[in-house]
Amino acid sequence: MGLIEEIVAMRGGSGHSGRLLGEFRRTALLVPLSEGEGSGLMSGWQGGVRWIYAFTDEAALARFAQQRGAAHREWEYLAILGARLVDEVIPTIDGPTGVAVDVADEDGSMLFPPVVGIVPDAVAVDTGDAA
Repeated sequence: MGLIEEIVAMRGGSGHSGRLLGEFRRTALLVPLSEGEGSGLMSGWQGGVRWIYAFTDEAALARFAQQRGAAHREWEYLAILGARLVDEVIPTIDGPTGVAVDVADEDGSMLFPPVVGIVPDAVAVDTGDAA
């Protein structure tokens, strides 16, 4: 199964967290870039956590753009493996940071929070050692 199928299985109650995380880590995700000065990876804040927006394919990114009323513009994005995103990028960001996958898809989205087992322990919020 691919990441989308693992998300569906998890949301449906028949998934396995280890398989889901494995697929997330192996999947090339599309991460839109912010516009303007100081641009970087597009993210939002919820519950004291920065969530990097990531998408499983261009169609999912297009639905996100449509939902934001910005489908008319060209969206630049970075293609990056989920493993590299959580292991190498997230540790360089100040504060708790997780990944929100396919956030425009009500029944197909999934959050990968900044906790042990998903992000490196040094930046996980559930160790007491988070930066």
